[in-house]
Amino acid sequence: MLHSLHLPVVSSYSLDKSSNPPSFSSSQNPPLYLKFKTSHRENLRYLRAVGVIDPSTNPHKLPSPEVVSKILSTLDFFKSKGLTDGDFSRLAYLCPQFFSINFDPSEIEPVFDFLITDLQASVEERRGLIIGCPQMLSSNVEYCLKPTLDYLTKLGVKKLNVPSTLNARLLNARVERLRETLRFLGSIGLNRREAAEFCARMPAIFGYNIEHHLKIKFEFLAVEMERSLEELREFPQYFGFSLGKRIAPRHWHLKQRNVRIKLNKMLLWSDNRFYTKWK
Repeated sequence: MLHSLHLPVVSSYSLDKSSNPPSFSSSQNPPLYLKFKTSHRENLRYLRAVGVIDPSTNPHKLPSPEVVSKILSTLDFFKSKGLTDGDFSRLAYLCPQFFSINFDPSEIEPVFDFLITDLQASVEERRGLIIGCPQMLSSNVEYCLKPTLDYLTKLGVKKLNVPSTLNARLLNARVERLRETLRFLGSIGLNRREAAEFCARMPAIFGYNIEHHLKIKFEFLAVEMERSLEELREFPQYFGFSLGKRIAPRHWHLKQRNVRIKLNKMLLWSDNRFYTKWK
C-alpha cells in the first residue's frame, strides 16, 4: 500500500564487549531518513494522481504526514463503500471537507445505510448516485433523504436507485422544492393526480427553474403556439427542450408553411429529418 510507512528494522547485535557496536554515524542515518521521506513523497504523488491534492500546490503548503495519513484513511473508507480512485477528484472538488483532518467518516455512514436499506441500491448503483451528487453525503437522512424518497415514491417516480445525475439530485432535493413544481403544474390547470402523473413521466421537470424556465415555456406554448393543455399532458417532455434552439425555431418554420403537427413530432425528430420533411 502506498500509504504504509515502514521503517527498516535494525538488526540485533551481540553485547559482547569484544564486539564493536554498530556505528550510527551520519553515513548510516540517511537510509532511515530517506526511506521515510520517499514513502511520504509516494503518498503525496498518489493523492495528486487521484485528484485529492492539486498538482500545482506550493510544496510549502502540502499536507503533513499526519494529515496525509488521515486522508488515506478516508480514501480507504470510501473504497470500502465501492468508490474507486477515479471518483476521488470529483469528490474532492465538490466536497473538500471530506478530506480535512477533522472529518469523521462515521458522520456519513447513515447515508450509505439509507442507500442500502431504504433505496435498496447495489454497490455500483450507490457509487453512481454518490458521484452524481456528492453533496448527498452531507444530507440528513431523517429530515431530508427519507422524506424526499417517500414523496417521490408516492408521486409514482420509479427506479430512483438507477445511477444517474438526475436521480441523485432528485434524492438530494428538499420536499418543499418538489412541492413548488407541483403547485406550478396546478396553476396551469392540472389537478393533483394529473400533476403527479406528469412528474412521474418526466421527473427531470423538478430540476427546472419555475420562473425562468417552466413559466416562459408554458406561456410560449399557450400564447404563441396556441397549443392546448391536453397536448402538454400528452407530451410532458416539451419542457425538456430548449426554447431558443429547438422549440421556437421549429414553430416559426412550420408556421411560415401553415403546417401544424403534434408536439412530439415537432420536437423529437432530428434536424435532418424535420427540415427535410418540411422544406
